[in-house]
Amino acid sequence: MSLAWKKSAIAMVAAGVLVGSMAACSSERDSATESTEGGSAEDTFVGIAMPTKSLPRWNRDGAHLEGLLEEAGYETSLQYADNKVDQQVTQLENMINQGADFLVVAPIDDTALAPTLQQAADAGVTVIAYDRLLLGTPNVDYYATFDNYRVGTMQGEFIVDALDLDGGAGPFNLEPFAGSPDDNNAKFFFAGAWDVLSEYVDNGQLVVPSGKQPASNDEWTSIGIQGWVSDTAQAEMENRLNSFYADGAKVDVVLSPNDSLALGIAQALAGAGYAPGADYPVLTGQDADEANVLNMIDGKQSMSVWKDTRMLGDQVATMIQQILDGETVEVNDEETYDNGEKVVPTYLLDPQVITPDNVEVLVDSEFYTADELGL
Repeated sequence: MSLAWKKSAIAMVAAGVLVGSMAACSSERDSATESTEGGSAEDTFVGIAMPTKSLPRWNRDGAHLEGLLEEAGYETSLQYADNKVDQQVTQLENMINQGADFLVVAPIDDTALAPTLQQAADAGVTVIAYDRLLLGTPNVDYYATFDNYRVGTMQGEFIVDALDLDGGAGPFNLEPFAGSPDDNNAKFFFAGAWDVLSEYVDNGQLVVPSGKQPASNDEWTSIGIQGWVSDTAQAEMENRLNSFYADGAKVDVVLSPNDSLALGIAQALAGAGYAPGADYPVLTGQDADEANVLNMIDGKQSMSVWKDTRMLGDQVATMIQQILDGETVEVNDEETYDNGEKVVPTYLLDPQVITPDNVEVLVDSEFYTADELGL
């Protein structure tokens, strides 16, 4: 990350500048939020709970947000939970006991933290859900994320264009995957993609030889990959290839909701003899992880939906500063994100499609260096 980017982001936090000029404003305030107003950054402790260090994006997310807040004067504690719910619960409880004023939480299991968040509310802690919504609790004040339904529609639309489905081409063999069943975002990813693709499944242009297709969006967990684990996705793809493509049939397209799964799927394809070229399957992804961008350049992945998580960290830091200053926190969605207990005021950011033809965008934005991508 460049010094210029960091300085600009820190300035945004200090000044309370709002990311996105068209957003609506929320006047909601609950008691936890009110209790944090009127302080200073130097007297404010922010706990940051991230799910795992095993995926590159969470390392970037945590480090960026922590750096922003520390340079603005906040005391912080950044913790990773190794995808273990009990470990994340313990980390959050420790932060509360240490006097946290804010908790920024990217949950492992979005339904498992309600008792812990009640402890936070009782202690007057403001809670911001980071990228993944916290479900089944009234004790979440704000949510910052990307438009996750749009992520899925981008993947679906890419497949439609790549295969010329609107032009009547087909039939093509499709294998769909979905994300971790305990991640609320995964249902939005799948719904966005399936709302685009289902009509082509229904009319026979897309065929799913494995039969691994949900009957409806609500049944997406039937093809979900627990924990977003690459090895699990690889094993599942290998099973499908061995069971349903042994007669010489070829898979033409794989809907992968993120890059971690796409890595495993690409490994399975390679093991089955698929090589980059005209007959290589269309393979989607999300996050623009470095290994996947390199795979795109090498012809082993077709696209990735990039969520510039620096913007997400900037937005959360801005929210914290706005609350501390007693200002109205800007959000742009107060209807969509019902967690079962309340509609959580949300700020949505826009994702972007990355393909082998525009990977330079990642270098121009200083997300990666040219050397890292071999450009």
